[in-house]
Order: sequence, then structure tokens, then C-alpha cells
Amino acid sequence: MALLKELKCENLAVEIHDTRAAMGAAAAADCAAAMKKLLAEKAEINMIFAAAPSQNEFLDSLCAEEGLDWTRVNAYHMDEYVGLAADAPQGFGQFLKRGIFDRLPFKSVNYIDITATDAEAEAARYGKLLTENPADIVCMGIGENGHIAFNDPHVADFNDKLACKKVDLDEKCRQQQVNDGCFATIDDVPKYALSLTIPTLMAPRHVFCMVPGATKTWAVTRTVTGEVGEACPATALRSHADATLYCDADSGKDLL
Repeated sequence: MALLKELKCENLAVEIHDTRAAMGAAAAADCAAAMKKLLAEKAEINMIFAAAPSQNEFLDSLCAEEGLDWTRVNAYHMDEYVGLAADAPQGFGQFLKRGIFDRLPFKSVNYIDITATDAEAEAARYGKLLTENPADIVCMGIGENGHIAFNDPHVADFNDKLACKKVDLDEKCRQQQVNDGCFATIDDVPKYALSLTIPTLMAPRHVFCMVPGATKTWAVTRTVTGEVGEACPATALRSHADATLYCDADSGKDLL
């Protein structure tokens, strides 16, 4: 396993690894180091996690990291569908339960309620929770259309006044859920979701962004080389004081 290239675009550090496994291991090692530093400074820390197949290698590697006191870590997730059953396997809370939340002894795990009948009220509740307990670290990905969380280009706002909001999902975003194997057809994908906003995602001290796969090549290239703005929400990463984008040879091929 090898690091193929490192580069920087404004504040954003970019690493391109030869495989998804190498990418995930490198990101997990860096995340674990940041966690240890923070836990030496604070009694407990707050972390936000993304739910997507792109995060699998990172989550597996992070779970295997040694010397982390997970009993001092409070977990949150960054988005959730509106209208699925509580036990729907496609739910992002369910994904993270399988991927990390049930595998480690967190101090607390704080879920967006997928069954909430009043989505705006649930967005306000979860946003208030994160406002009162600011995150220290966010572990995230980038969507095929350049979204972060469910901030698709048409709803993204770099100066959003809300911490969490109800959003409608664009067709490319919904098709990605089919491409990822989460749903059989686009008609099965919910049209609405709750999402942390861009200012909420950019507020934590450290951002680790894992984006492997050929379907993400355009998004990675656009994030690093395109104009900064809501047309590609992930370009917000370029102004963060401590953000790293981890790619594999497929997603990062245009940058090699």
C-alpha cells in the first residue's frame, strides 16, 4: 500500500492513496491521533460521522485503532432520511450502528429520529443538541454531485443560519443511493432528509473527508480545482483551518 501523491489547495490538504484500504487506514490513523490529542486536553469530545459505503474502510480501521478511550466520546451523525421505518436497513443511523456505534463503548450516541412525524421540529431539536455540544471532529465524505451531508447544490448555503434542516434531495443525489446499492430503484429513495448544514459541518476543529471510488472522480476534481461556492458544496473544505481529503487512485486520478 502506498501514498501516491500529496497536494494542497488553499487550506485543504489532499492525499491520494493507491487503494481504498490504504486510504481508510491513513485517515483512521490521522483521526485517532487527533482524538488522542483532544482527549488529553478535554474530559470528553464530540464527533460527527457520515453514513455511506465510502466510509467502510475508514470505519473498520478506526475501530481497530488502539489506545482510544471511547467512553469519553459522544457520537452524532450528519444526516438521515425522512419517512423510513426505524429498522430500515437504509437508515443512516442503522448504517452507523453496524459500522461503528455498536462496535465501540461510546459515552453516548445521539441519533436523528428517522421516525419523526414533524421533520422541522426534529431538525430544530437535533440542531439545538449540536449547538449546545459543539463537535470537535467531523468524519465525512463527498457525494457524486459534490454534496456534503445532504447539502445538495440547490439547498447548500455556506452562511446557513440553521444548524440542521429538512432538505429535498436532487435526482443525482437520489441516484447515488441506487448506485451505492442501498435501494433497488430511484423510486424507492426518499425525497426528503434531515441534514446538518454546511456551517455546522465546518465548525469542528478537525475535518477528515474520505472519498474513494471512480464514481467520485468528478466530485473530487471539482472540489479541489473548481470555483468555491454552493454549486459544489464540498469546496467549503478549502477554507477550513484543518481539513484533509483522502482519496484512492480512482477518485483522485485527475489529480495524479
